[in-house]
Amino acid sequence: MDDTLISFRSFWTAVRAYHWWQVGIELFLIGAVVWWVIVFLRGTRGARMLKGVAVVLISLYLIVRLVGNQFGLNRIEFLYRQFLIFAGLATVVVFQPELRRALMRLGETRFFRSWSSQVDEEIDALVEAATFLSRRKIGALVAIERDVGLGGIAETGTRVGADLTAPLLETIFWPNSPLHDLGVIVSGGKIAYAAVQFPLAESGDLERELGSRHRAAVGLSQESDAVVLVVSEETGDVSIAERGQLIRKLTPEGLRGLLSELLGRGDSGNIRKAAALLPLLMLFHG
Repeated sequence: MDDTLISFRSFWTAVRAYHWWQVGIELFLIGAVVWWVIVFLRGTRGARMLKGVAVVLISLYLIVRLVGNQFGLNRIEFLYRQFLIFAGLATVVVFQPELRRALMRLGETRFFRSWSSQVDEEIDALVEAATFLSRRKIGALVAIERDVGLGGIAETGTRVGADLTAPLLETIFWPNSPLHDLGVIVSGGKIAYAAVQFPLAESGDLERELGSRHRAAVGLSQESDAVVLVVSEETGDVSIAERGQLIRKLTPEGLRGLLSELLGRGDSGNIRKAAALLPLLMLFHG
């Protein structure tokens, strides 16, 4: 206990040797990083793992500092230091999906996309196709590429390279057609690939009644910045997945407004903001 008090006093003395504004900047930067990590992991399985890791490390630290120093158990301190090295390596393995998403997002460009007639035509085709498929309860899964390229997962599919039109999307997803299974990737106003296998989200991240299409939509939106359109085969509900979040049961007007927000006016990076605007968008279009 005495060693702990001496260490704390030494730390406090060292802190007071710095200018207050230097300490303030350092605390602000540390707080900003911690806040970013918490926001990034919120609602994912990584958040639950992070809580568990924090509880274990804090508990072990208190045991080592209070019990080990009190009774001179130097071997426990040695084992604790080795455990920290192992924990660091294990963290890289356990949080590999989250770390991969973080690195991908760091590579994203943040330039605003200009509003053009091409974007209008894309949205018209997507809304028309989604409405057609929804009324007939035909399942569909469409990923609209933004800044992060989807070429890596597209290799598993069939290259199409055709202009994006509603009739073509409806034909692709028509039951028993050769390409109706799995997902479609839209890039640069064209249907680039069809029959693509999207990465699935963890089953615990979604409601139990949602099937593999919705898991694939959320999974891809977690791995990239793509906007993913889903039509449920069971209910005909239309949904949008973006940044790991899912907005369900969209009307054609609501879908058009949400796509306009996410595709035409720049990458907001926050689907909750677009969702908050849905009532106004639907009222405007109504």
